[in-house]
Amino acid sequence: MPDKPDDDLVAAAIAVRGNAYAPYSGYQVGAAVRGRNGKVYTGVNVENAAYPEGTCAEAGAIAAMALDGEREIAEVAVAGPAGAIITPCGGCRQKLREFSRPEVRIHSCDPGGVRQTVTIGDLLPHAFAPEHLK
Repeated sequence: MPDKPDDDLVAAAIAVRGNAYAPYSGYQVGAAVRGRNGKVYTGVNVENAAYPEGTCAEAGAIAAMALDGEREIAEVAVAGPAGAIITPCGGCRQKLREFSRPEVRIHSCDPGGVRQTVTIGDLLPHAFAPEHLK
């Protein structure tokens, strides 16, 4: 796997960020996941007046991927505001791990591009994942 993500993955996360619905926090997030099938799926955060009822961008991208029938994530990009190094929240780390291997890379992006790259294994060490249920 190359060190640098494909530009289309990063561009997709940055592009959809502007469609996020974040009227309460003003913190817009866009996410893009690449399935093992090569397709890119996107999502945005959607806030709700009942705060815990909102959804994260990563969850939206995963839902779009699942809707298409894909079940494995190959790479992830998450885009936040300028200057931010954004990583998935704890719940999204678990959701991402459900569909990926520990070595899958997650690229933290802002409007200027990639700011940091880590793996899901870095973010969620010793994860409880589907393979542990067998």
